[in-house]
Amino acid sequence: MSQTGRFVVLEGGEGVGKSTHALLLTEWFTSLGLSFTCAREPGGTRLGEAVREVLLHHRDLDIPAESELLLMLAARAAFVRDVVRPALERGEIMLADRFEYSTFVYQGIGRGLGLERARELNAFATGGVRPDLVVVLDLSPERAAARRVGRREDRIEGEGQAFLARIHEGYRTVAARDDHAVLVDADGTPEEVQTRIRQILKDRLPEPFGSTEG
Repeated sequence: MSQTGRFVVLEGGEGVGKSTHALLLTEWFTSLGLSFTCAREPGGTRLGEAVREVLLHHRDLDIPAESELLLMLAARAAFVRDVVRPALERGEIMLADRFEYSTFVYQGIGRGLGLERARELNAFATGGVRPDLVVVLDLSPERAAARRVGRREDRIEGEGQAFLARIHEGYRTVAARDDHAVLVDADGTPEEVQTRIRQILKDRLPEPFGSTEG
């Protein structure tokens, strides 16, 4: 594959602000006149959205951890083929709200299926496509829980604080081993956290962000 674009992923546990910052980044990209594609995962394709519905909103289903992993990877294979690869080949910025880190952390570590097993199966699903930069929004489970007050819990959020604490530590573990990942303090106002994210983009990806203003 001729990859001329840049692949940026926002990651982190429940309630850290990924969707908020994906929206703020797309507004920034637009103001800079950059060409980009933004999509969430699982999602972005008809298959991905169907898998998302099953995994997040069918709390009546007893989904084995192994099935959860394979469903995620089925959605990811379609996401890479239909969304990520075409965007990169067009030379665009591909911004994803979650990608492979979610599988490494939620299924590999959180569900206890094994980080290396998750990596191996994920590599098959992605065909080796990997992000240029993973921005991991880091917020304590307690602070994240406070942000979710009043919000209807999905199936993953309903797993409880012990599970979500494993997810928090799992992200820190995986990010520490990856030169393409940056841990970002997600505590503060959306504007404060967004400023941190934009500075990282400028520092780590000077093309196309290094020369931008704002």
